[in-house]
Amino acid sequence: MTRTRILAVGILAFAGGVFFASSMDWTDRLFAQGSPATSRPRQEQVQTLADASNAFVSIAEHITPAVVSIEAERDARVRSNKRQQLQVPPGFEEFFRQFDAPQQPRTQESSGSGFIVSRDGYILTNNHVVEGADRVRVKLLDRRVFDARVVGRDPTTDVAVLKIDARNLTAVAFGDDEKVKIGEWVLAVGNPLGLDFTVTAGIVSAKGRGLAGLQRSNYDISDFIQTDAAINPGNSGGPLVNARGEVIGINSAIASQTGFYSGYGFAIPITLAKLVMDDLIQHGEVRRAVVGVSIGEVQPEDAQVAGLREITGVKVQAYSGSDSPALRAGIEPGDIITRIDGRTVDRVSALQRIIRAKKPGDSVELEAWRYGTRKTFTVRLTAAPREEETVADAAREEKPDASATRSRLGISVEPVPAELVRAARIPENYRGVRVAEIESGSPAENRLFPNDIIVQILPAKTKIGSTADLQRALEGVRTGDIVSLLVYRPAADGAGVTAVVNVRVGESR
Repeated sequence: MTRTRILAVGILAFAGGVFFASSMDWTDRLFAQGSPATSRPRQEQVQTLADASNAFVSIAEHITPAVVSIEAERDARVRSNKRQQLQVPPGFEEFFRQFDAPQQPRTQESSGSGFIVSRDGYILTNNHVVEGADRVRVKLLDRRVFDARVVGRDPTTDVAVLKIDARNLTAVAFGDDEKVKIGEWVLAVGNPLGLDFTVTAGIVSAKGRGLAGLQRSNYDISDFIQTDAAINPGNSGGPLVNARGEVIGINSAIASQTGFYSGYGFAIPITLAKLVMDDLIQHGEVRRAVVGVSIGEVQPEDAQVAGLREITGVKVQAYSGSDSPALRAGIEPGDIITRIDGRTVDRVSALQRIIRAKKPGDSVELEAWRYGTRKTFTVRLTAAPREEETVADAAREEKPDASATRSRLGISVEPVPAELVRAARIPENYRGVRVAEIESGSPAENRLFPNDIIVQILPAKTKIGSTADLQRALEGVRTGDIVSLLVYRPAADGAGVTAVVNVRVGESR
């Protein structure tokens, strides 16, 4: 095609384009008289957006002076030059010779965030920010640096209180996290990745979140506020703020496969943090009231066994000790708690919110369902123990009474191995039969887990001491019925927990 022909085709194409554009009223924009028209949003829309932007600016300016950067230092030492303290296996002495240098001090540093809660220098942060620290320094927005004293820490709630020697500081205002709605705008303020006094925005994504990966005891909270505001390492201890500039939570954790922001951040509710803070300041410890049970969320099988029309409430898993207030009041494992003092309890976080506002010695009226019957109890709360009870390291060598046996629950069970008893320090009254394998697609899948120990069949409390005991207990149960199992879940150093697991029975195998 010649240059002249190409040009002609181009002119025809342009003319055709003008034609079609004209037929669609596009020519007014292409060939308007004078300078081209400028597209602008309507003024009221611009003003609404500007007002929202100004609101964020106002909140950031209000809250940032009350946020602090925290540096924690921990003294660490290399291994001693005494070889016997290394416990080196025979034949490996040469490999460990590099550790024979004299002991040298080293300093480990970590950083986090916090916020000022009183004009005279009290500061809230996370326990994990300052845990084990030998020195703590706090930097304010105006660049002043103070040495901080750790007033108290509570690992259970991951809350810590610091104090600096200063006056007339800017302090935050507390909001009411119970009134927070999913979808509300929030701001997270802190010092992520060394970027001091960073402000990010997002919404409340969920409430009452439990984080199993963070739980270390029966008293750990399951009531986090979830947000998509960007939270990264270094944000820990900083405030989560609502649209009124009030603190509604302490940023504490993220859910991520990389260790950095993936859209899921979690904050401790400020009402809980404030209760912990007040106790630490006034008493030096947290005076936590407890019902004396371990609890879990209700599953469909649990609701059916209890006689509930909907899946709601909190399931009692086990007593926390022999002197449990719940035990004295008549509550039993497997009961479903639905109300406390007339307030609805639909999940674990709801029960925790009610009980955490109580003090040891207070009494509560508790309503629960047990195998189709509604029951009421009066429970006098006691103080939570300072440390979890541990069991003695005792184990008997037992000869297995049978090989792994396939049951109607879709599991293989066997006697509890003596080495597991020793390693997990399993109490003698919890040495039933161990779950060895779980069949894929079976009724027990995602309900029972390997190393679970089946102890009793409820509600009759039939003890299971052997594989034969379990088989006999299931003989009279019809296919499709639900059986309640008291299960012990072993853990290191005797820190195992019990659970009531409801499983639908399948065909004989």
